[in-house]
Amino acid sequence: MSAPEAFAAERARMVREDLAGRGVRDARVLSAMGRVPRERFVPAGYLDSAYGDHPLGIGCGQTISQPYIVALMTEMLRLRGGERVLEVGTGSGYQAAVLAELAAEVFSVERHAELSAAAGRLLAELGHANVRLRVGDGTLGWPEEAPFEAIIVTAAAPGVPESLKRQLADGGRLVLPVGSGFGQELLTVRREGGAFTETPGIACIFVPLVGREGYPG
Repeated sequence: MSAPEAFAAERARMVREDLAGRGVRDARVLSAMGRVPRERFVPAGYLDSAYGDHPLGIGCGQTISQPYIVALMTEMLRLRGGERVLEVGTGSGYQAAVLAELAAEVFSVERHAELSAAAGRLLAELGHANVRLRVGDGTLGWPEEAPFEAIIVTAAAPGVPESLKRQLADGGRLVLPVGSGFGQELLTVRREGGAFTETPGIACIFVPLVGREGYPG
C-alpha cells in the first residue's frame, strides 16, 4: 500500500471510529473530515501519529487539536454552507481547512506569524481559496469583516471575549473552550438580538488564549 493510500485508509478509520463512533452525527462534518488530509498539517516527525485521536505539538507552544474535538466543535457551529466564519487561533491551519469545506468564507487570526505563514502556504496549496488569514490578537476578532454567522476559538479563554460577542451575527453561534488547566469546558454562545445564551458542553484541555481579552502573554 502506498503512503497516500495508507493515509486515506487511516482517515476513513478516523471518521468511522473516532468521530462517528463517538457521536458526531453531522454528515457534512464527517465528509469534510474525510476529505482534509490531516497528515499535511502535522510536523514531519509525527506522520505516524497523524490520525491518532490526540493533539500534537506544532511549534510555538501550540498544538493541532485531536480530530474528535475538531469535529465536535465544528458540528456545534451548525454550518449549512453560506456562512462567514471567524476562527481565532489558526495554528497549523487544519481547523481552517475543515471550515473551508463547510462555509462560504473563513477568516482566521493567529498571533504567531510563523504559524500563520506556514498555514497560509499549505491552505493555498490545497486549494482553499476561501480562507483569509491575519496575524494579530484574536481575542479582538476581525472587526472590519464582522458580523460573522459563526465564530470558533481554538484556545481556552478565561471568559467569553466581549469583542467576539459583538462580532457575532444575530442568530449566530460562538464555540470556545473556557477555563484554565484541567478546569476547561466547551461553551456555545448563541446570539438573539441583544441577548446571549450560553450552553456548557464537555470538559476539554486547550492551550491558553493569549490577548487583550484573554490571558496575559
